[in-house]
Amino acid sequence: MGDDPTVGEDPTVDTVTADTLKNRAEVLKTARALGVEPERLGFLGALPVEELRAFRAQCVAALFDRAPDMLDRIAAATKLVPAGVAAAISQKALGPRLAAAVAGRLDPQRAADIIEKLPVAFTAEACAHLDPRRIPGIVDRLDEDLLVRIAVELAARGDHVTMGRFVGHLRDSALGRILPQVDDAAVLRTGFLIDRPERLGRVVELMGDERLARVIGSAAGDGLWAEALAVAGMVTGAQRGRIAELAADQSEERLESLVGAVAEQGLWESLLPLVALLDDDRRRAVAALPSLRDAEVLAAVVRAVVATGLWGEFLPLVDVLPQESRVVVAGAAGSLPEADLDALAREVDKQDLWELVLPLVELMPEEGKERVFSLPAFHDAGGA
Repeated sequence: MGDDPTVGEDPTVDTVTADTLKNRAEVLKTARALGVEPERLGFLGALPVEELRAFRAQCVAALFDRAPDMLDRIAAATKLVPAGVAAAISQKALGPRLAAAVAGRLDPQRAADIIEKLPVAFTAEACAHLDPRRIPGIVDRLDEDLLVRIAVELAARGDHVTMGRFVGHLRDSALGRILPQVDDAAVLRTGFLIDRPERLGRVVELMGDERLARVIGSAAGDGLWAEALAVAGMVTGAQRGRIAELAADQSEERLESLVGAVAEQGLWESLLPLVALLDDDRRRAVAALPSLRDAEVLAAVVRAVVATGLWGEFLPLVDVLPQESRVVVAGAAGSLPEADLDALAREVDKQDLWELVLPLVELMPEEGKERVFSLPAFHDAGGA
């Protein structure tokens, strides 16, 4: 399928995006598989994402591997009639859900032959109920024109979960035809829910810089900053840096909406790695945002950095914050519990960030300075 060799090799593909966003996507996908509202599965969000993925796979297996014998009998019967007749039966007698269940019991080529005789709207509705494990074999056998029409229909229906299942299996030529026909919000929502994130880099490449800029710009207007951050966390290398730059180049109003969304949803561990990729001018523009003068916001950032250990990503931003904001950060850092403060010192030493930290220590109240200077990690690093 012509996968981009630069995508999927980087081990950061699955680690840069915050677990908050990966878990959110997994909960949405699992809820769809089980046919329940996502809110009913909110308690799953605290689990490690690997466990969530395993649970979703188990749900899919339980739903589709224990199908009643009736489905196999119907599937066997369809082999005895022409594909057009089987398609008519699917529409008139089975309906989209049952037709999808039967398609999952058929040989992929036979399923594709029947699908090509069905109306696109019927197929799009049935796709939502198809065994996800059967998608690659069927997609590889469908006519590209039909694949494009199905994808566009799914986008029109707002069925981004199903699009996320399919898009990673589409050929580059099909993706190149689909992208101009779906809106920017659909691109972000589908990227957030994609089942094969290693293909997302290829989608970004096919969009080109102009479309990518529009897609990132739409995140503010459509309230999709979380989805944009998730997409940035799944691509690698230069693409991630480009998304960071496009986000930083937005107007102050839009950047404020980004910081507001991050603060409200607790997504600092998704944003800070992107800020760390910016050049000095763009980083200063972010640091100058009014919201980053708010003591509560800054304290929340410090708490997130403590929890994730992202001091290497955070300190370059702190270095260009306005003086009053730096004082707030220094105070919050100086009042950390002993264990967190010691972890900070050890991480700073590990990444050789003392040049950025010592000016911050100087801004701490005297009690905070004394606590830092007495840390074993500080002495071990020769900071004294």
